[in-house]
Amino acid sequence: MHRLLAFLFSLLCALAPARAQDPLDQIGPPAPASAKASGQGPGLTLSLGGGDARDNLSTALELVLLMTLLSMAPAIVMTMTCFTRIVVVLSFLKRAMSMQDLPPAMVTTGFALFMTMFVMKPVVTDVYDNAYVPYVEQRIGWREAADIATTRMNQFMLAQTREEDVALILELSRTPRPATAIQTPFHVTVPAFVLSEIKTAFQMGFVLFLPFVVIDLVISAILVSMGMFSLPPVVVSTPLKLLLFILVGGWDLVVTSLAQSFATV
Repeated sequence: MHRLLAFLFSLLCALAPARAQDPLDQIGPPAPASAKASGQGPGLTLSLGGGDARDNLSTALELVLLMTLLSMAPAIVMTMTCFTRIVVVLSFLKRAMSMQDLPPAMVTTGFALFMTMFVMKPVVTDVYDNAYVPYVEQRIGWREAADIATTRMNQFMLAQTREEDVALILELSRTPRPATAIQTPFHVTVPAFVLSEIKTAFQMGFVLFLPFVVIDLVISAILVSMGMFSLPPVVVSTPLKLLLFILVGGWDLVVTSLAQSFATV
């Protein structure tokens, strides 16, 4: 969890504007003795840290960014990680098996969250080791740490994104086409990545639906041929779907397919 917070903090730094001069930093040292002799009041010195010449954020600004991060964390997880694809595919699976309420939504969402942590672990580790740790050890400034974090995230998202989706967002935003893929602006990469993730999730959902639709059609045809019009086909097909899913090791196949569907960079 500490590494995840560190990664999100570095990512948020990339979206932060350049640091303006803090009015409190302009407060100088106490007035000299000659000033006291002239009748002026005593001076006040207040320091928030980060007074060195390096490009570091003050402690107060770091706390503000961290609080902002906590409020933006759900949006970041849903739009910049593999969470969207996993949760959409699991929703398709529940509908294909005619069980919208089983497993419960909280269970599938929690499972999707931990699957996301599993898939994103290499990216989080790289950002933690190459951006957050050097920044905390005061070896690099916050701008350089933010550049490292955004570049690593760009590599991950672009590896999962279709070229036509990136071209579409570039065209809509009227942004010139970059010379290389890694130079794609961050505000273009994120919507293109989300669009591509939704497309991929729908394709995987379609493949999941096919065997269960075949079972529904066969059961419906059998019941109609037997004249059992009053019996809903879903009553008979649902146990058969569950049996088929268990016999083929359905959950293992789904989890393996989801984990292997993400390109590693």
